[in-house]
Amino acid sequence: QVQLVESGGDLVQPGGSLRLSCSASGSRFSIYALSWYRQGPGKERELVAGITRSSNTNYADSVKGRFTISRDNAKNTVYLQMNSLKPEDTAVYYCKAVFMGNAVWGQGTQVTVSS
Repeated sequence: QVQLVESGGDLVQPGGSLRLSCSASGSRFSIYALSWYRQGPGKERELVAGITRSSNTNYADSVKGRFTISRDNAKNTVYLQMNSLKPEDTAVYYCKAVFMGNAVWGQGTQVTVSS
């Protein structure tokens, strides 16, 4: 079973950019559908972006045009490029891998957008 480790979270000013990475151990990374979720203070966890095995993508309305999800199967890594960050993007960001109904989560990485 794949194991996921996120990185790249940081404190950034409004309007800034960050790239999150989620690296997977284990084999057969390419078979998984991958996604990024986030959970802000006092909020429920929500889907941010997803990418299928064939690299089709989908995004939450709140991040469309600002965030880009991508995957590199050779490096067993999924990325979330975040541009034009806003204070409301502040959250713990989690990656998730799903195959045949089985889901695996990473431990999360903190993103704080503040001046």
